[in-house]
Amino acid sequence: MMTEREYWKEDHPVIQLRVWVLGQMVWGAFLAGIFLAVIAAVLIGTWAVGEFLPEESKQAPSPYGALDIVQTTRIA
Repeated sequence: MMTEREYWKEDHPVIQLRVWVLGQMVWGAFLAGIFLAVIAAVLIGTWAVGEFLPEESKQAPSPYGALDIVQTTRIA
């Protein structure tokens, strides 16, 4: 151990505040890590489901092409 003083047990209010702030930052970083892990799990799950789809479904034309045709006919 670098020091023998245990700062988190001191009665000085500045040290107590610094220890509390550090604890809050560590807790926030932990929650942010969980949030990012959930997003990554959803994206990986979506990719995994897509890998089980047949190859023909991946080569189908885009459904948005039909929207372009409908919009151009309405303008004319």
